[in-house]
Amino acid sequence: MILSNIIDSVTRQAENVADGVTQSLFEPVVRLGVTGLSRAGKTVFITSLVSNLLERGRMVQLASVADGRLQTAYLQPQPDDILPRFEYENHLAAMTGADPHWPQSTRAISQLRLSFRVQPQGITGAFRGVKTVHLDIIDYPGEWLLDLPLMDQTYAQWSAQSLALAETRKTHFAKFSKLLAQTDAAEKLDEQTAQQLAKTFTQYLSNSREAGYSACAPGRFLMPGDLEGSPALTFCPLPEQQAKRGSLYREFERRFEAYKSKIIKPFFKDHFARIDRQIVLIDMLGAIHHGPRAVADLRGAMVDILAAFKTGSNTWLSQLLGKKCIDRLLFAATKADHLHHTQHGNLTRIVEALVQDAKTRAEFSGAITQGMSIASLRATTQEDHTHDGALLPCVRGTLAQTGQEVAMFAGELPDDPATLLAPALAGKTKWLDAEFNVMNFLPAKNTLKHGLGVPHIRLDKATEFLIGDKLR
Repeated sequence: MILSNIIDSVTRQAENVADGVTQSLFEPVVRLGVTGLSRAGKTVFITSLVSNLLERGRMVQLASVADGRLQTAYLQPQPDDILPRFEYENHLAAMTGADPHWPQSTRAISQLRLSFRVQPQGITGAFRGVKTVHLDIIDYPGEWLLDLPLMDQTYAQWSAQSLALAETRKTHFAKFSKLLAQTDAAEKLDEQTAQQLAKTFTQYLSNSREAGYSACAPGRFLMPGDLEGSPALTFCPLPEQQAKRGSLYREFERRFEAYKSKIIKPFFKDHFARIDRQIVLIDMLGAIHHGPRAVADLRGAMVDILAAFKTGSNTWLSQLLGKKCIDRLLFAATKADHLHHTQHGNLTRIVEALVQDAKTRAEFSGAITQGMSIASLRATTQEDHTHDGALLPCVRGTLAQTGQEVAMFAGELPDDPATLLAPALAGKTKWLDAEFNVMNFLPAKNTLKHGLGVPHIRLDKATEFLIGDKLR
């Protein structure tokens, strides 16, 4: 076992060195990770990004487009044979068809490769000739990153932490709590009992997520993919006790360890560790709408997620040796089109304050970070209305629930992020002086024109930050 691990480690290092030589000396490859919790807009972001890189008329803040150096972009077969292809064409059709709707959200990891032909800049650029740069976009659920803290926990520690957290969500926890009280975990394992416990616990996690909570681990319980129904996903937290081998408690303890070794660890080793640029999409408006507890829960989830990132500076030597780290990290508050543009600055400041600890840690390691408010697909237009003599900056769009077109004033976000974060961290249940409303808008009907990708807000600015330096 030890020898095989050593051989595997040496083989991986050799492969990394070979990849590093190829990427550094010939055709550079940028691996961009796209993540965020459910409803943050990962699928829409990737679809819009690809649409606007293929048809670049709306990408005026991408420097290589503005000065004409980016000559062409085209889709390539994906390089990893074992990863599903991101279904770009189907998602674009959903967003821009005769009956526009939001595409199916991210359920598992997927990949897409976009290649560019770029004229290098500088005095020597004309003599060096056109270069090829590949962009590998890796789409994966942020919920999977919530599993990282489990790697350093025993089953008893995770159970105690999970049950304590569940007690703060009594409304959603009630059914599972009742079933747990009727269960003797010291008794011999009964598979039907195990499945019922796991199913009820999963439903509690799902209900918590619907209520606006973000910390809902284990992440694969909500997005199991082809692992659904497997023993590795058939367990739940139980109160710690001394139990004999073959008991429900001991079996759940074993399955918890299998979940860590066979599901969490391979994801981080085979996919996540190879990412060198990262965007974290955050549904800040959704959390604010659900109240202070949802904001506090989102902050805690972001701490766990961002702890997974190995940030730092990627020098040519580190890339050559296969020692990659994330050297650019973008925190993006999505759905900025739900607010009038006068509120976008406040939204950016709030999301930056939410992730300040992770931002500081990444910058200390040598990474470049930035916060931003974006809309990957602009679904609204802006207009002003007068109410009781006051001018209200509104957005107009088509409601997903009714199909009716409405104008909405969501409320004013505070200039000082502490106005939101302080009551959230203090455990308040409601905002003291305001309510923030968020409506679900359908994509606007949009006929794509030659040379133009789908309409967006600051997608070009986000792209310039993430990969602009690679297109020079």
